[in-house]
Amino acid sequence: MRVPRWRTLTALVLVTASALAGCQAGFGDLRLKIAAGARGGVYYGLSNTLATVWGRQLAIRPPEVLATEGSVDNLKMLREGRAQVGFSQGDTASDEFAREATNPALAGNGLRALTRMHDDYLQIVVRADSPMRKLSDLRGKRVSIGAMNSGVQVIAQRLLDTAKVRVEKDLVAVQYGVADSATALREGRIDAFFWSGGLPTEAVNALSKAVKLRMIDLSDLLPELRKRYPGYGAASLPASTYDLASGPVVTLVVRNFLVVTASMREDVAEALTRSVYASLPDLVGSNSAARTIDVRAAVETEPVPLHPGAIAYYRSVKL
Repeated sequence: MRVPRWRTLTALVLVTASALAGCQAGFGDLRLKIAAGARGGVYYGLSNTLATVWGRQLAIRPPEVLATEGSVDNLKMLREGRAQVGFSQGDTASDEFAREATNPALAGNGLRALTRMHDDYLQIVVRADSPMRKLSDLRGKRVSIGAMNSGVQVIAQRLLDTAKVRVEKDLVAVQYGVADSATALREGRIDAFFWSGGLPTEAVNALSKAVKLRMIDLSDLLPELRKRYPGYGAASLPASTYDLASGPVVTLVVRNFLVVTASMREDVAEALTRSVYASLPDLVGSNSAARTIDVRAAVETEPVPLHPGAIAYYRSVKL
């Protein structure tokens, strides 16, 4: 897990705040929509905070925050022009960028990153009294594998394939977002659900107050999964996050990017990126997952290229 460099951050906030004062002019007519993921998720909370600070710091109408099904949906909305900024897991963003290479028609509106954000932890949630301990124990169970068009579903399918658990034949699978999954587990309508999000995720945290929870440990599957998909990481999910009865578990970690398209004006992309780092205290106040957002790791968005406006910002702070 990345550790914030607070001394660097303090200096950075001072630099960016003064620079923003000089770049607010000229953005008054800017209208933005943010593809923000599911209500109850970290993307959605951070998007609302970004909308507020972008409105204030760029002197524009606060961007509209759009609830979506997740990363896949967010990227589709960007491509179609229904949103101008979005959150995406690194794996789905990488897949989308790879598709551009095979379709020249997409190049003019290609995917670009403003910054790496927090990291997501895969959370396979079960009740504390459940007998399920490994992913293979989900066979025959009622399981939410994530909303349709979500990055959660991408990861769930890859993990289940690795465990040789077939969604169509071995599970009673449903496709719920995090809020509906939490409600369904609390009411006993499902036995487990997949979620990929920052720590803590509001909907899972609220569920943990009502129902004692455990998480499925993935240490037996991650070596094979990471051979197939090297972009994924592994980390310990602390028991204290949700007062887990299981204690800490080893799980999958995936990077998150804040993304736009190549058609965004360079000055707009620079101002948005600058404002992210000027407003880190606000983001941390929204969700503690934002503590891991680090300007020194901001450029780690490969294979998705940085937008030229974002590059201009990082050069201005000598990264």
